[in-house]
Amino acid sequence: MTVVQDKLGSFKLFTRKVWDLSLPYFQSEDRWKARGLLLAIVALNLAAVYMLVLLNDWNRLFYDALQNKDEAVFWRELGRFTYLAFAFILIAVYRFYLTQLLEIRWRAWMTGHYLKRWLSNHAFYRLELARYTQPATAQEGQPGAPQSMPDNPDQRIQEDLNLFTSYTVSLSMGLLNAVVTLLSFVGILWSLSGAFAFTLGGTAYSIPGFMVWMAVLYCVVGSVITHYIGRPQIRLNFLQQRYEADFRHHMVRVREYSEAIALDKGEAVERAHLDTRFSTLLGNYLALIKKQKSLVWFTNFFGQAATVFPFVISAPRFFSGAIQLGELMQIASAFGRVQDSLSWFVDNYSTLAAWRATTDRLTSFEEHIAAHTLEGQARVAANAGTSDADLATVRVGENHLQTVDLSLSLPTGEVLLSGLALQAQPGDSVLLNGPSGSGKSTLFRALAGIWPFAHGRAVVPQSTMFIPQRPYFPDGSLRDALAYPQPVDSYSDVELKQALSDALLPQLTERLDDRDAWSQKLSGGEQQRLAIARVLLKKPQWIFADEATSALDEAAEKTLYAQLLAQTQQAGGALVSIAHRPTVAAFHSQRWELERSPEGADALFALTVR
Repeated sequence: MTVVQDKLGSFKLFTRKVWDLSLPYFQSEDRWKARGLLLAIVALNLAAVYMLVLLNDWNRLFYDALQNKDEAVFWRELGRFTYLAFAFILIAVYRFYLTQLLEIRWRAWMTGHYLKRWLSNHAFYRLELARYTQPATAQEGQPGAPQSMPDNPDQRIQEDLNLFTSYTVSLSMGLLNAVVTLLSFVGILWSLSGAFAFTLGGTAYSIPGFMVWMAVLYCVVGSVITHYIGRPQIRLNFLQQRYEADFRHHMVRVREYSEAIALDKGEAVERAHLDTRFSTLLGNYLALIKKQKSLVWFTNFFGQAATVFPFVISAPRFFSGAIQLGELMQIASAFGRVQDSLSWFVDNYSTLAAWRATTDRLTSFEEHIAAHTLEGQARVAANAGTSDADLATVRVGENHLQTVDLSLSLPTGEVLLSGLALQAQPGDSVLLNGPSGSGKSTLFRALAGIWPFAHGRAVVPQSTMFIPQRPYFPDGSLRDALAYPQPVDSYSDVELKQALSDALLPQLTERLDDRDAWSQKLSGGEQQRLAIARVLLKKPQWIFADEATSALDEAAEKTLYAQLLAQTQQAGGALVSIAHRPTVAAFHSQRWELERSPEGADALFALTVR
């Protein structure tokens, strides 16, 4: 009983997952169109089953006409078949079309829904952090088990959502069709099959509806055997989707870092890494197709045996004259429909295994994105002063920077910096320096409100821009990359060209409409200058520069820092920088120095204002 209860509990959990993933769309702003399409598809499926019932009755009349050599009935039934077939084709075409329409609308809604949540409250950033800060559990790859890190969110949104909507619609409609077909034909088969009489131990027995019971027995045995043969496919499908995504992701990274790999002559290493990933993918796929081969052996044997099974059972009655050819063919057709309905599980086992794997991956992604969304909302509430959550509160306030008892931790839980009380006023220029790994960039992340492992309070100015060491530029036109993330029509061509010239990029002023992958097209120094051009274009009061000129020569660095400092002074703000060169230090009036703390201190590093 315990095994049965575990199986039942697992099934209930899975159906709850499918329900939770499916319901939001049918309750969304698109709900009436979604429900209308679903009802139309259900109606067409019912109509298709009705047509099968009519065609089953046509079988009896047509084959009886052949046996009796009744030419008039033969041609009449042939004409009747014409409009029955046309109606069936019409139903099949529109059932296909509306099913595809529902799938694409559902996928479009789910994709938009997940993209919105993934890109809200820094959930995408926190999910990426989780990949590197949480070790994989021993249950990684087990469907239904909680995942410690959600791998490849791009693949889950792009591919898994597509598979989930497609499988859910096709399998649910297939199951509905099987149930309705069973209910429609089981009565026909019961009435046609008659009773099976036999004597055992001197006592006569009669089993009514014998063909129905044989169909049930045949399919129950087949379903049980199919489950035990095909069960390993669930986990193998789960892992296959992951390995495919990992292989594709590494190829994308090779393309993105092609120049660095070429300079390091790392082709052989990357080839080895790709070979390793592909070998893992291929090994899992071979294991999967071996399991599928075993299942195909059985399902084909099962299907072929089902073709002759009703004739074998009904042959004695036909040869005795109890039934005619038309009735025999009707019995065979009805048995085939009942057997097909009861064999739905057998016929769709591989698809069900893939559907379960996809559902488990999406459920894992849903759980993590929901957790990080709630964390982000709690942080927003804390920043707004509407929550007492034990989180770092970063409030946009007056034109000054202030932190109160701000502590930063590493993802491992070690305290990096503790009890920071920092202040900066308009007109200040602050240089933050210290050894590598001391938390300089992490402090900037905390001030930007994106570091999840922070506690305390901070007030940052309203008009603020951060310049990372490795800026991001969207693929597209240069004007889009320069104006990002604001709409490009916010700035005139004159403003865009002036910003490029001020950032020492005059050669790009006539290329505003050129479209390219700018993160790969431009050198490291050009990318940093383009990031500074963004700042000069948008004219914030406060600028936080994280080694923003590390790829530039000293002359260019000096010119651009003069521009940044002039920008903040003109706007009535301040400049806060992370840098190591003496040329940069000359542009700052005060310094925040990070030094390693002595043994036994509360934090790994301490900050001193000089």
